[in-house]
Formats: sequence, C-alpha cells, structure tokens
Amino acid sequence: MSAQRIPRIVVAAPSSNAGKTSITTGLIAALTARGLTVSPHKVGPDYIDPGYHGLAAGRPGRNLDPWLVGDDRITPLFLHGARGTDVAVVEGVMGLFDGAAHASVEPGYGSTAQVAAHLQAPVVLVVDAASQARSVAALVHGFATFDPTVRIGGVVLNRVGSDRHEAILREALGAAGVPVLGAVRRIAELQTPSRHLGLVPAAERSAEAVRTVRALGAVVESSVDLDAVLRLARTAPDLAGQPWDPAAEVTRVAGRPVVAVAGGPAFTFGYAETAELLTAAGAEVVTVDPLRDAALPEGTRALVVGGGFPEVHAPALSANVGLRTAIADLAFRGGPIAAECAGLLYLSEELDGEPMCGVLPTTTAMHPRLTLGYRAAVALTDSVLAPAGTRVRGHEFHRTTAAPAAGPTPAWQWNADGPEGFASGNVHASYLHLNWAGSPGMATRFVAAAARLPQEVGRAHR
Repeated sequence: MSAQRIPRIVVAAPSSNAGKTSITTGLIAALTARGLTVSPHKVGPDYIDPGYHGLAAGRPGRNLDPWLVGDDRITPLFLHGARGTDVAVVEGVMGLFDGAAHASVEPGYGSTAQVAAHLQAPVVLVVDAASQARSVAALVHGFATFDPTVRIGGVVLNRVGSDRHEAILREALGAAGVPVLGAVRRIAELQTPSRHLGLVPAAERSAEAVRTVRALGAVVESSVDLDAVLRLARTAPDLAGQPWDPAAEVTRVAGRPVVAVAGGPAFTFGYAETAELLTAAGAEVVTVDPLRDAALPEGTRALVVGGGFPEVHAPALSANVGLRTAIADLAFRGGPIAAECAGLLYLSEELDGEPMCGVLPTTTAMHPRLTLGYRAAVALTDSVLAPAGTRVRGHEFHRTTAAPAAGPTPAWQWNADGPEGFASGNVHASYLHLNWAGSPGMATRFVAAAARLPQEVGRAHR
C-alpha cells in the first residue's frame, strides 16, 4: 500500500455559525491567488458550502461524509479529490465534535473530529470572539485537550472588534499553548446571503458570488498568516492508501448512452462522484439546464435530477414547456429518470400551484417546517437504482411537502411514518439524497437501463 504526501488542514469551530465557511472560502481563495493548487473539501452532506469552495479553488468542492459513503472510503475519496494538488483545505461541519444524531451510530460519528482523525490532519479552530475576552483561552484549551486523537494546530479569531480586543485575546491564548494564526475583524458586508435552507448557492449568485469570494480571499490574505498555515499543513504525515477509482466500483456498460444531468441555478445540489461513476459505467454525461434549455440534449436516454431550489424558480421552470414536455415524454417511453428532492418537485404535477413535468402523481408545495437529518433506508420496490431490499444511507434537507408522499410502488422506507417516494416503471423519485460513492452499484444499474432503451427513443428529443 503506497503512501501519499498531501499537505492538509481541517478548518473547524466550537459550534455552528462561527464563520467556518467564510474563513475556509477566504483561505482557499487566498492560497489559490498565491498560485497554489488547492483541493477543497467539506465534512458532511452539505451542498452549498462546497459550491463556494469550488468557486474559490477553480475545481470541484468535494464532500467527506462517513455516514453517506462509509468510513473506509473517506481517505480514498480525499486522495482522489486532492490528487496533484499543493494543499488540501477541509471545512468541518457544526462543532468540532458534533456528529450524526442517529440511534444506529455512536456519539461523534461523522463529526469533523472523526474525519480529521481519518486524515491525520491538523485542525485550525475558528473561534467567534465577538463576545469573549480571556475566556477564549479556556475554550481553546478545552477543545485542544478533549480528544488526544485530534490535534489543534492553531486558532483563527473571527469577528474581532478592535486592536485592543485582539491584544487581549492573543495574550490570553499565549498561555493555552495553541498559536494564533490570524485575527479577522467584524466585516458585515462579507456575509453571504441566506434563505430557507441556508446560504444562497454560489451558482445562483454568479458575479456577486465571485466578488464575495475574492473579497473573502483578500480579508484572509491580510488577516491570517498564510505561511504559518502552510507550515502547519505540511506537518500532516503521509496517508497510506490508494485514491478512490470510480472505474473499480462499477461494471462498464456498452453502447455509451447519453445521460443528462440537471444543472443551472435551480439544481445546484449534487456530488461530483455521481457524474464520475456514471462516466465510468459507460455513460456520456451531459448537462441540461431546466431554466434555459428548451429540449433535452441530443440522444438523451436517461435523466438525473438532483437537489436545489426549484421552489425559488418555479414560475420560470413552469414556463419552459418544451423541456417539461420532453421529460414527460422520456418517462412515458421508459427512459430511466432518477430524481432527488428538488428533482421530485420538478417531476410532480405542480409546485406551489405552478405546473411541473407531471411525471409523478403528486402535488408539492413549500412548508414552514424544515425536514433535516440522516436516514437509513431500505428500498421497497425494484427500480432503476436498486433491487428491493437494498439498504442505503442518505439524508433529507427540505422545506417542502408532497401529497401524497408515496406512490403505489414506493421508493424507500426509513421510519415508522410509512413509505416514501415513487418507483414506477423506470422513474425513481424521492426526498432522499444519496452520494452514489456509497452505493456505486446504482450507477451500473442506471446506465444499463439507459443502454436498453432503444436508440430512436433517445433521439426523440431533438
């Protein structure tokens, strides 16, 4: 087993809302501006933060989530994403030691601390110092000594009020034995806008997001000792193992069927590994933007519609009658369609009163309650993704409802509330988000179903 030398750090915090994403994005942008190739990563299932990371790095932001892909794939997936880069920056999730709230796993499972231990990476702790003075030393000391398998290599103080405030904080931390790598002042205009599911995705903000990322990079460049950060990253030991290889996870299907994947501002939630697995399984992967494209790409035989914010763009999605009709036609002719969350909304009869594709016998609408959490699910129906009885791990993340929530042949079951989703013909739609790297056989099964579709059907959407 070979060893891989990749300088790396994990950016964590004592709790959520400490400024991890702003500091991480700024750090990636500042290091990239120095001419370094930075590999961006995010602990947990979140889709939005990696979008900002990717914008800052100029390469895809990738997730590292033990719940979704299994412990044994964390290091290989990291090595896969970081291959050929100068340094890797991994943003944590929630507080450093906070993990999955699920009865089937031990406390701390899936936490930033667990991933940092997997990667043997030093941790940079981002501390919101807005309402603290000397107490910051006790906080940092506690985090530094709580778990001996996690090494706190430095602190970045965030939301510092003044020179005097910074001096007090640095003096207090001098006795804690953890170096201060930087101090960032309170800069309200650098806050990224948010809405009902968190930050607005970078893909939706376009030029504004680019300006924000550049500004964050400039702030970190002026406020954080980047040389010290790089020295810390280079203390990470070699990682044993081989990079994840999508081709080794699937069986290649002949015929090179075209699989369209929904993208654009309305469908920004997806994992890079999904397209890589589809390609490795023999598909030609192309992108379709339901807000702008009037038809499916030439020769499309299958469609993947991931997550995002169709509820924000419902009128525009509804107005694109040509594409909605083409998708309904693809489903009617037996073309495989896999839809998650936002994809389910788009395939429904209507969303908040706006006509959608009409593929699914359900009506969807916004709801005031946030549904969020990890799910351990079992497939109830044979489908284009999995045979009945297949067990998967995924997550839910939405403020919408579907009525009914399941069809006559449901997709999944994960609790006592009843079945969920739709698995009918070659259409599979559900609120459950999956990282296909955790269930790579889905890619083979899906591409094989696409390859079985007659070529003339794929050409019907010109």
